[in-house]
Amino acid sequence: MINFLVAYKGKPACIIDIQTNKFELEFSDSSTLKVREKDFRVIHPEFSQVDDLCMHADFFVLEDLQEEVLSLQEITEWLFDEFTAQMAWCTYLLVEDGLYFYWKKIKFLCVQLNKLKVYVLGGMKKIAAESLTHCIDNLSKNTFDEQDKPYLKEVARVALNQSKTAKVLSRIGVNNSSEDAYKLLLKIKYLEPSFNPYPTRFNIPTDVEISVDVPTIKRVDLTHLSSYAIDNEGSNDADDAISIEGNKLWVHIADVANIVPSGSDLDVYAQERGSNFYLPETIIHMLPISVTYASALGVSDKSNALSFSFEFDGKNINNIEVTERHGYDPTSYSEVDKILTKNSNENLVQIQKVAIAHKKFRDSNGSINLHLPNVDVCFINGRVSIVPQIISASRDLVAEMMIMAGRAMAQFTSDNIIPVPYALQDKGDFTDDFLAKKNSLTLSESFLAIKNFKRSAISVKPLPHYGLGLSAYLRVTSPMRRYYDLLAHQQIINFITKKPMLSVSQVKGIIGSVNVALSSVNKVSHFSDEHFKCIFLSQNPEWIGIGIVVDIRADKVLFIIPKIGMMTQIKFKKLPKLNEEIQLQVSRVNLVDRSVNFKVV
Repeated sequence: MINFLVAYKGKPACIIDIQTNKFELEFSDSSTLKVREKDFRVIHPEFSQVDDLCMHADFFVLEDLQEEVLSLQEITEWLFDEFTAQMAWCTYLLVEDGLYFYWKKIKFLCVQLNKLKVYVLGGMKKIAAESLTHCIDNLSKNTFDEQDKPYLKEVARVALNQSKTAKVLSRIGVNNSSEDAYKLLLKIKYLEPSFNPYPTRFNIPTDVEISVDVPTIKRVDLTHLSSYAIDNEGSNDADDAISIEGNKLWVHIADVANIVPSGSDLDVYAQERGSNFYLPETIIHMLPISVTYASALGVSDKSNALSFSFEFDGKNINNIEVTERHGYDPTSYSEVDKILTKNSNENLVQIQKVAIAHKKFRDSNGSINLHLPNVDVCFINGRVSIVPQIISASRDLVAEMMIMAGRAMAQFTSDNIIPVPYALQDKGDFTDDFLAKKNSLTLSESFLAIKNFKRSAISVKPLPHYGLGLSAYLRVTSPMRRYYDLLAHQQIINFITKKPMLSVSQVKGIIGSVNVALSSVNKVSHFSDEHFKCIFLSQNPEWIGIGIVVDIRADKVLFIIPKIGMMTQIKFKKLPKLNEEIQLQVSRVNLVDRSVNFKVV
């Protein structure tokens, strides 16, 4: 019942925790209260913020429902066509009002309509018609007032894929599509451009605060090692750290799996999300924030981790060990870049040498990295910023160490027959000429090579990942942020502690359900970035930047615009050359379909 919408003394609340016979409720003002189950009514199995400004109900169906006993869901579907949290709350308010219904245990009785109620229904029909006419008249003038909001909430539900139809749209000749409804709401300024519709359209669960317990586990104390949790400036949720001890490399990963064991409520919570959502305006977390506070490295003097150690001889990963330990030194990418430039830290310099050697091994084994331009999009204080992603020695070091950890643990789990979700990628269709110069590709060559890659996938079999140049690969370095990493940790910990592991068939079933969640993650992240890039260009209508020619199709030229991470296609009479740089300026922005047109300056 976690995350259920309930009514407590006439107020909406969310169930955030269950402890024995007590249910912890959270209210709209963030206050909490522990109550017994008999003290509240369940309204809807999925919590969302609700209000008392209800949609127009079809009360006239009541004439056909006299004396019937119906559930809250059934009467909601009769009155409002759909059973959502908001509509269920409106039905609850009507039941509490007592004019048409009264509670009968967990159901309510549709009371026989007397003459007074028939008269009331007739009056309501007239008022509803007048109210709809008022709204239509306002919309014809591209405005609205308080009286129109119930109708506009119906339109918003269509815009957000929560409903198929809105009465007022049909009356004003607008299609009942999410795009047309959204366009109308932007036009009348019911919605601000900065509102991101995509998490709601794809029904992405929001963060829920849940208290967690950190189990006491006997751990190996490795605080004698100099361990570096390298992250962005100001970050306080590092989930990995690295260290070196002679020839032995260590990769330490935040121990989330002991807080979120397989099959627990928190595990189900994480499966439903699949991954963190990194949106320009917010982060929607795979796990409650309380898990981050309890497990992130560097938050306290000593941090718990699942640590992997191994040796690299220039080709093979050897002497792999897994242990649970604690203790880290947080630092930033910029600080490590300075250290590597000055050779002022022997440990980090030695780790870098190993990382470079491992990257060289992967290159010789067929790895391909196209290095296409990427950007970070942020929305803060009403403004959008777009910043190209930085490539640096410290980031390359950390990335390669994480790949080494994934390679080592793929080898460890395969050798010990531990069912886990391996990442794989089939061999691409690349020519020998391409492979010979894969480390010195032009931007157009990198772009055109995309179509020759095979899609990556997840499997319980340790198959090759040709893009990384590895015979097997297992993602294990972000269990706070990626579910497959968490699942791998759960299985590895159960193995080393001699506890039952999930079977191959169980892991396969989880892969199927998580892949569905991740499909939404990818779409929402992509659409959200495009949405805020459109806002950025609307906020900067005179923007000019360099476009690089990456493909030519008849008289149409395809550009990548590295500074904002966008692509555009423009017709030319005299065609430019591949990789030619041309100045482009924005000419049109359409927020509804997230499209932008550019012109040559």
